[in-house]
Amino acid sequence: MNGIRTQLRSWSRRYWNSFSFVGLVFATLFFAGSVTPSLLPRPYVVQGILSGFSLAIGYGVGVFFVWLWQFLELRQPTNKLNTWSKRVTTVIVSIVFVLFIRQSTAWQNSIRELMEMPPVETADPYRFFVIALVVAVLLVAVARSLILAGQVLSRRLGRYIPRRISIALSTLVVLTIAILVSNGLIAKGLLRSADQFFSKLDEVTDDGIEQPSDSLICGSPDSLVSWDIIGRRGKEFIVAGPTQESISEFTGKDAKRPVRVYVGMSTGLEDADKAKMALAELKRVGGFDRQVLIIATPTGTGWLDEGAVDPIEYLHNGDTAIVATQYSYLPSWMTILVEPMRARRSATLLFNEIYDYWTTLPAEERPELYLFGLSLGSFGSEGSAELISTFEDPIQGAVRSGPPFPSGEWASIVAARQEGTPIWMPKYRDSSMIRFTAQQNHLETDDRWGPIRDVYIQYASDPMVWFSPRLAWQRPEWLDHPRGPDVSPDLRWYPIVTFLQVGFDLPMATSVPIGYGHNYSPSNYIDAWFAVTQPDDWTDQELMRLKKHFMPE
Repeated sequence: MNGIRTQLRSWSRRYWNSFSFVGLVFATLFFAGSVTPSLLPRPYVVQGILSGFSLAIGYGVGVFFVWLWQFLELRQPTNKLNTWSKRVTTVIVSIVFVLFIRQSTAWQNSIRELMEMPPVETADPYRFFVIALVVAVLLVAVARSLILAGQVLSRRLGRYIPRRISIALSTLVVLTIAILVSNGLIAKGLLRSADQFFSKLDEVTDDGIEQPSDSLICGSPDSLVSWDIIGRRGKEFIVAGPTQESISEFTGKDAKRPVRVYVGMSTGLEDADKAKMALAELKRVGGFDRQVLIIATPTGTGWLDEGAVDPIEYLHNGDTAIVATQYSYLPSWMTILVEPMRARRSATLLFNEIYDYWTTLPAEERPELYLFGLSLGSFGSEGSAELISTFEDPIQGAVRSGPPFPSGEWASIVAARQEGTPIWMPKYRDSSMIRFTAQQNHLETDDRWGPIRDVYIQYASDPMVWFSPRLAWQRPEWLDHPRGPDVSPDLRWYPIVTFLQVGFDLPMATSVPIGYGHNYSPSNYIDAWFAVTQPDDWTDQELMRLKKHFMPE
């Protein structure tokens, strides 16, 4: 028994000594940086996984610098200098580690306070530290296996080619194989599993959602769009919206029944055919006889936020029509990573079908035409209607919220903002065509509105908007002062670490209260729709009453 213990102690000592001191220093600093605040508060499990990745990547960065130093055959420090530098570095890094861990709870509460969330008594540092160690050990073990494979290959190649070339070539080969295996097996396997899960979820019909019997409602027995192929989110959109009676009761006026058309993915049709079906159904149910027609692009799951689409039907007393086609059932953050252009293709095809027919109608009789998109739907929507194509007969405007980071048009507008305006609330040119708003209404200004009115709703705490690969090496402008009202004053930029933090914020973007992160408030949609569509006979008091009507309980 004693022999086994001795062997274990000997093995553990050799294993510990095999770690790079510089690598451990970088790992500790990366871990410390990972517990600082980002855009959203994090539960300890997510914090643990994030910190584990930070530990492993930090260690890899340190090992890389050591390898590069040796590869360039630079001068090594003397033993005495090496010993003293290690001692000093250990003390400094240990102090940083302890201070950051002790501050982690206060940092999390600095975000929670801004988002009107109750504070936490502790960020559970012991729990997330254990999770981080487990994750880091697994990642480092995988990395070491790859390095060992590279060393073996390098030694064999070194028999025939110069040492430096063999090292570079073996590293390239191992990395290429690792990437191919990761993409071909791990990534595709996970994506396939997610695809199967969300496709099955899309087939589920929630309680209380039943097929409509009215022949002039999409999905009814007389509809061109079969109820079975609409999909879960589409059925919610068709059935769960405000009725003619509920709108009339609220406004005190005779309301019309809102028109909603939705074509799901279960049709098995190509995007172009789904767009044609949507147009045919929209004509059948009288969508072009309404005052307002909205072409909506859903999120990745096919969801149209009721807080976004319901208010417009109240604002125009039900004299509205909304049409949408589904292009995915994966969450937006997943679809962005897999194939973001799905949204743009689907939105463009639907817009072209609707717009081409709309332009054939007499201008004085046809509805006003608007666009809407949330999240990945915003990305799809902004590329669907090219200004040059619609220049002779323009649409009336658009409302878009949470534009995700690949949105090129949004990025160009933000980059060309007026000097002195913050990136999270930019002012574009004279504000006659494009305006931005957030939790507070920034749309009521003395600036003149033009004939086309576009509004972007974006929160300073939304990781879907502000994530970017450049976070790994460049400090973002949204950290400049003045900061957004929902961004922690303690948030600091750290190379690589901030990229990881905001990347881990993406899946949790809607886990915060309404009005923060990627969870957009109906109140902000009411401001946006009112500014863009300019409905008649609404006083400030009535708008406030409408906002209270949609206020979450």
